[in-house]
Amino acid sequence: MDVAYHLLVLLHLVAFAALLGGALVQLRSRDPEISTAMLHGAWVALASGVALWVLADAVDVRVSLTAMVVKTVVAAVVTLLVVLNRRFFSIPRGLLRLITLLVLAEAAVSVLW
Repeated sequence: MDVAYHLLVLLHLVAFAALLGGALVQLRSRDPEISTAMLHGAWVALASGVALWVLADAVDVRVSLTAMVVKTVVAAVVTLLVVLNRRFFSIPRGLLRLITLLVLAEAAVSVLW
């Protein structure tokens, strides 16, 4: 079970990197859009985060309930924003900045809380 948990942590980090990396690349773009890396990263980060939360008790990892609820809500909002705006060819820069800040806020909750 411990190996599965650590592989899930790796998957969660890779998904987070895809989401943040895709957002940072689009910040430099003339016409920013929701990239495939952002879409897949958002879905996989949300799913693996929930799975990690469920498995945390099985591998004796202590997590703050409040921090996990905040992180899950922020991840759900990011995923919702990414999915709903994927269909547009170009998105406003403010929306892309909001997505990027929410992703960074999610990382801050994970590390600092």
